[in-house]
Amino acid sequence: MNLSEKSIENVEYMIEQIKEKLKVLNLGAIKPSHFDEDMYEELKEIYDMVLRKNSFSPNEMQALVEELGSLRKK
Repeated sequence: MNLSEKSIENVEYMIEQIKEKLKVLNLGAIKPSHFDEDMYEELKEIYDMVLRKNSFSPNEMQALVEELGSLRKK
C-alpha cells in the first residue's frame, strides 16, 4: 500500500491500523468514515508515530484519541 498518496482507502487503512495498534475498546468511537482526505497529513503523522512505538502510557493513549477526535469531519 502506497500511503504517500491521499485517498479515502489510505485513510481507512491508517485508521484501522491505529485502532488495532492502540487496542481501541470502543470501536465505534473511531470510524474511517469520520475522516476525510483534508486531514491526511496529520493523520499520516499519527499513524507513523503509533506504528513506531511498542506501547503507550494511558496519557499518551488519551492524547492520541483526543488528537484523532480533533481531526474528525465536522
